[in-house]
Amino acid sequence: MNRPVYIGRFAPTPSGYLHFGSLVAALASYLDARAASGKWLVRMEDIDPPREMPGAQAAILQTLETYGFEWDGEVVRQSQRHDAYQAIIDKLLSQGLAYACTCSRKQLEGTNGIYPGTCRNAGHAYDNAAIRIRVPELVYHFTDRVQGDFRQHLGRESGDFIIRRRDGLYAYQLAVVLDDAWQGVTDIVRGADLLDSTPRHLYLQELLGLPQPRYLHVPLLTQPDGHKLGKSYRSPPLPADQATPLLIRALRALGQQIPDGAAYGQPAEVLKWAVEHWDAARIPRVLTMPEAQLD
Repeated sequence: MNRPVYIGRFAPTPSGYLHFGSLVAALASYLDARAASGKWLVRMEDIDPPREMPGAQAAILQTLETYGFEWDGEVVRQSQRHDAYQAIIDKLLSQGLAYACTCSRKQLEGTNGIYPGTCRNAGHAYDNAAIRIRVPELVYHFTDRVQGDFRQHLGRESGDFIIRRRDGLYAYQLAVVLDDAWQGVTDIVRGADLLDSTPRHLYLQELLGLPQPRYLHVPLLTQPDGHKLGKSYRSPPLPADQATPLLIRALRALGQQIPDGAAYGQPAEVLKWAVEHWDAARIPRVLTMPEAQLD
């Protein structure tokens, strides 16, 4: 059987309930996949147990089902992929492309998140150390389907970044690249807060000989105080009895033209209409959007 041309995915972190901002990202990825007659996968990015909320995984999947989403295949969990991550880290270390870093947060204060290369040639032991990957002094760029051209000089704007934390937990930057390639993901649709991570992903894809997916970053919804609408701000769970109106509200956030006065009963009806009328070109070309403007 031929694999579909398009494979998309939704990859929530189970550190809290699915909130409205997550719903917008899930909806965009789902519609983009289904409108292309593609597959839509769900992957739990559960590589940070200290941040995981008990019961969040089940709650997220239940909300997706209640809101009419249907995914293809089994749910993949990153917590079951540790051996694959470690194998790549071992390979990068053996090739001299990664190294151990013992820098504390206090030592890195004032660096604006850009690693200055303190441990790059120190030759520290790997035990009780973070593992960083060496980045080239090069500009990486890509054309986002919504945000347009994006470029970043890895050396000046990122620095060598962590692929395994000092506590032994694997970093998002590595895990997401490996899992997208392993699952054959062709199109990544996610929030604009991850836009500036993408050049690091492009570098890892190049380094590891992995295909480069297409990218689409949707606007990030913000609260009145400017903070991201998200789990860290204790966003409430999405109510099951509000699935249809909240899906319609999420469509508005994505710039989709919903007929005035249209009445939809079940979430499945909303999604069916939305797939048939999906137009990614209508997504607002902004990085953030106040949630209040949807009211």
